Amino acid sequence: MSASVAVVIVTHHSHDLPLCLASIPGASTSPTLTVVVDNATSDDSVRTVMAENPEAVFIETGENLGYGRAVNRAVETLGPEIEWILVTNPDTVFGVGAIDTLMAVGESDPRIGSVGPRITNSDGSVYPSARSLPSLRTGTGHALFSRVWPTNPWTARYLRSSVYKRPGSDPVPAGWLSGACVLVRRTAFTEIGGFDPRYFMYFEDVDLGKSLGEAGWSNIYAPAATVEHAGGSSTARYSRRMLIAHHSSAALYLSKKYSAWYFWPLRTILRMSLFVRARLKS
Repeated sequence: MSASVAVVIVTHHSHDLPLCLASIPGASTSPTLTVVVDNATSDDSVRTVMAENPEAVFIETGENLGYGRAVNRAVETLGPEIEWILVTNPDTVFGVGAIDTLMAVGESDPRIGSVGPRITNSDGSVYPSARSLPSLRTGTGHALFSRVWPTNPWTARYLRSSVYKRPGSDPVPAGWLSGACVLVRRTAFTEIGGFDPRYFMYFEDVDLGKSLGEAGWSNIYAPAATVEHAGGSSTARYSRRMLIAHHSSAALYLSKKYSAWYFWPLRTILRMSLFVRARLKS
């Protein structure tokens, strides 16, 4: 039986890949294809892991393409039988049956474009992975007050804090789902052109959720599927660089959102503000 879902893992100096790979068989009762894309890890650690997992497809990019471009590269290699793409970080560990649950939710409605699991941090807390699309008001309020006033209304609205506290495990619509682990319908992914390659890292998942929604697809949070995310093992090596990348990606997203010619003063102010904020925090 051929696989209908491909698990695409993008890695760059991450040492958690073996645990992620080991958790995949227990997460699905159906065949899955695993594709590991290495964004130019400078040592042989990924090659060593892949030699121990010969059933997985291994793609070496030869350069750091960034997250979205690396996923796009992997999708280009997939056969026509693959209709679902499970994009995940190498520092995730799938709960038992997690992929089956995500697939069941995705196949319950032909207009579902993406499905995201309940993501827990290594300490057991729930990561807010199903968020509202950022608006100028909520984005500004969240950026200004999230650290000094974590319970502020703008952050609560953006993170959708109440969603993670509600009882039960019924699926819930979301504006966008964390790219740390998200199942995407290939038809929908292809229709919107995949991840926007202009994002090196960060906000490519926000943009994906926005693009899917604008194309008539829905993004669904499925808390019955659980994934643990260690978080940040690759970005810790380049924290300043990644901070700048985060703000650059935020500027790109807002420029796309407010793309009309009459928004040019707003775009200029936003770019300057994000540039200054990145330098102050780095």
